[in-house]
This record gives sequence, C-alpha cells and structure tokens, in this order.
Amino acid sequence: MYQLPKIKTKKSLKARKKTDPQFLILLFLFIGLSINFCLYYQLRQEIIRAGVPITTSQGNEEEYVPQTTEEDRVIKVVKEASPSVVSVIITKEVAEYDLFGVLISNEETEVGAGSGFIVSSDGMILTNKHVVSDENAQYTVVTYDDKEYPARVLARDPVQDLAIIKIEGTGFAPLKLGSAADIQIGQTAIAIGNALGELQNTVSVGVISGLGRTVTASGQGMVETLEDIIQTDAAINQGNSGGPLLNLSGEVIGINTAVDLSGENIGFAISIDKAIRGISQVKESGKISYPFLGVRYLLIDEDLAEEEDLPVDYGAWLIEGMDFSQPAVTPDSPADSAGLQEGDIILEMAGEKITKENSLAKIIARHSPGDTVVLKILRNDEEIIKSVVLSEWK
Repeated sequence: MYQLPKIKTKKSLKARKKTDPQFLILLFLFIGLSINFCLYYQLRQEIIRAGVPITTSQGNEEEYVPQTTEEDRVIKVVKEASPSVVSVIITKEVAEYDLFGVLISNEETEVGAGSGFIVSSDGMILTNKHVVSDENAQYTVVTYDDKEYPARVLARDPVQDLAIIKIEGTGFAPLKLGSAADIQIGQTAIAIGNALGELQNTVSVGVISGLGRTVTASGQGMVETLEDIIQTDAAINQGNSGGPLLNLSGEVIGINTAVDLSGENIGFAISIDKAIRGISQVKESGKISYPFLGVRYLLIDEDLAEEEDLPVDYGAWLIEGMDFSQPAVTPDSPADSAGLQEGDIILEMAGEKITKENSLAKIIARHSPGDTVVLKILRNDEEIIKSVVLSEWK
C-alpha cells in the first residue's frame, strides 16, 4: 500500500509537488473526490427541498421532513384534499366542412376544461357556472385516480358564478366546507385545480390579498359582475375555475373563479358562504333559488348625499338607469305591488339599516322566496312602512 511520506515543512511540500508525480496524482484524486462529494451533497439537499423521497442502497425511502410548521400543514392539506378535487372535461359535437360547404365530419371534441370538488359522498360536485354553461355540451368528471364519470348538471346558480353537477356512485370523499367569516388578509391560501386544462390537481400556495372585492369578469360568452369576493395571490390559471381555495385547516373558504390577466398573481374566489346556501337548496328542492324584490337603486353615502342634495347619507335610492331601459321599480314585481316609487329611499329592510357595507342586495339574499319583509321608506321627507312579499328570481 502506498503511503504519503511525512511532510515537515511548507518548503518540503512545495518541493514534493514539483518532484513527485505520484503525490500529484493522489492530490488531484483527493481534490476530485472532494468536489464530487460537495456536488452530491448539494444535489441531495435540492432533492430533499423539492420533497422527492430518496432511496438508499438498501431500498429504504427517506421521508421528507418539512422545514416549518406551516409547510407541514400545507403538505397535509394537499394530501388530504387532492382526492376530492376533480377535473371537468367539456365535449361537444363539432362539425367540420370542406371548402364547398359539404359536411366532412361531426365528431365529439373536447372544447374546454375546468375544475370542481366533491361536496357529498353520493357524488355532488361544486364548480363554476361558466364551466358548465353550455346546455348542448357533455361533461365528464375525471377524479384524482384517473377514473372518468359522465356528469349531469343539477343546478346553475342564477346570481352567483356557481353550479352543482352530479356523478353516479357512492363513497366519494367530500371536502370540508369552512366559513369566510373569519378570513384574514395575509393568511395562507392553497389553490388546487386542473391548471391550463391539462395539469390535473396542480397546487399553488399564496395568501389572501384582499376581501370584499367587486370585479367584472368575462368568459365562455358570459359577462358577470362578481361582488364581495376574495382576492388571492395563489396562482390561478385557465382551467382552475371551480377548484377549491383552502385554508391551513383543510377547509374550503372559496371557489376559484377568475384571474386578472393585466396583472400578476391577482386571482379571485367566490366565498364558500355563498355556495353553502345553494348546496343545501339543491339537496332539499333540486334547484337554487333567490328572493326577488324588483328595484334598481344606488347605495347612498356622504358623497352621493351631498352631490344629489339627499336628506340622508344612507339607504337605497330608487332611480332608473341612464338609458331609461331599467326602471327604478320593475313592473309587476313585489316592489311594484307594494307601491314603491322612483325616488323613494329604502332606509331599512327587516329591521336592518341599509349601508354601503350592508347593502340591500346582501339583506335580500339572507331571505327566501315567499318571505314577508318590512321596509322603512323615506318619501318626500316622510317615513313610510311597507310590507312586501318576496318572489323568486327568474
């Protein structure tokens, strides 16, 4: 066995480097092994950070150890929630013609995709209305384990961008539904969905960026104004529509619905509170219904009161649209039957004061068709009490 001689001084080391080829070979070998070890260690750490299990020569896997408590909770939420998140595939017969207008083929073609999540063990799935808006299309649900199920639309929400579809079967794992009441700006948000319509169960993590947003969204030939929705910077892409937005407890707090293409990481989700009502209605009656009053109004604040010289700085001021095509009071509506008039200011409904924060629409939504509510109205500086029976939104 070759052994390195003892080197007593720096001078002898320099001399040996110059004169001993075997020493140089061993030195270069040692440096090479050291570099390779460093590169291996660095690569191993990168793999660990990515969450990829490492197999040893004995075949045992080393479990990735989360580096923080939050990371640990995100991993657990994703593992538990992913089996309940589905992809929704949209197919339709698409006709193809030649240059002379003769039909060549009329084949079933995939024309879009979205996401959804299971809300009952018998296969009820919540998604966006714009995902399943085409009544002439067919819908297929692909589950986490790549099983495919034909789906039928049970209900499309007439007000919110929400819909409930159904697949046949039992034993499905529903997600836990939380509440948007306690959401805080800055808290962690986890989005799961079929990104780009191709990358099933893609996970993105961010925070709640804002609450109570109002945006106008368009897509699938629809234009909607979305009120009181959640903003998040968790990446939401085309195909994520209808997927869940989760908190660190694994509860659904929102339904991903829109993204602002003019910015970066500006996504929006509908509050789960608005969906829970619809889910209960579909289970009970097979449809989603909303109460209807039949008025067009502007919410009054200090600025509007000063600008229009109004006698109060709160309430709902009944006024027709700028093009006169939208009357202040809809003919033959509950409001019309109760005798409401243009220029009236509704101060209270069912004892609740109407303000910017507690709008007339929000108060109406807390009631059901057929409910009788009492309105306090200001007309020509005189307060009037009216009883109104709410009808169903058509």
